Amino acid sequence: MIEAALRAPVPGAPAGSLAISTTRWGVYAFYDFEDEPIYVGQTNESLRVRIRRHLTNQRTDAVGMRVLDPYEIMSIEMWPLVGLDTDATLTVAEKRHHLNRLERTVYERAIDASRFGVILNEKIPPDVPLLGDDELPTPYRFPVVPDEVLEERRHPDNRIARRAETLGRLANVIRERGSVSTGLRRVVVVQAARLAWLGAVRLAEAEGRPAPNLDDTIDLRALVAGALGPDDDEDDAE
Repeated sequence: MIEAALRAPVPGAPAGSLAISTTRWGVYAFYDFEDEPIYVGQTNESLRVRIRRHLTNQRTDAVGMRVLDPYEIMSIEMWPLVGLDTDATLTVAEKRHHLNRLERTVYERAIDASRFGVILNEKIPPDVPLLGDDELPTPYRFPVVPDEVLEERRHPDNRIARRAETLGRLANVIRERGSVSTGLRRVVVVQAARLAWLGAVRLAEAEGRPAPNLDDTIDLRALVAGALGPDDDEDDAE
């Protein structure tokens, strides 16, 4: 499923067309089993390369695989900036600025769409002007979990166990390093709250009562003082 998504051409494109993910410059987002946006990133080396690193736990930074569990990703969405890399009318700085604007736009929309109001990015995208609707490239979204393992991966007990392991690994990285970015410490809080919420919903289900109301129980944006301001230390950010 992962490779099928990364090899998919634009719907309706002629046979033999290049895959969407071969675009060098672009932005991507990951969604979990509740269709919750959980991570937004950008790349200028190709969407395929960057996304594959995430989904196969081969990110180049030392803590990447401890921030995001690839088994938590149900679907991916890509915003390819087709032709930007070959546009001779723009400088590299102008291209990067446009990429940053796209990432910030997708990030803020993900924050707005999230029931928690925060996602798992260790680095908040640069605070640059957002793109208008007419400036956004066409997004493409694909599932990445095969049907034969879908039920197992989305089972709440499996997700609770994996989320707890992911949180524990990240906490150990922070303990061992001592000095880390505030972004990583924010991810610990976000992941802990997401774990608590998933556990609470599972408990309610086991007891035969309605799930608790998130708005009455967890104000995650208050716990991390928002999710849109700049980080003071981005040494560990991608």
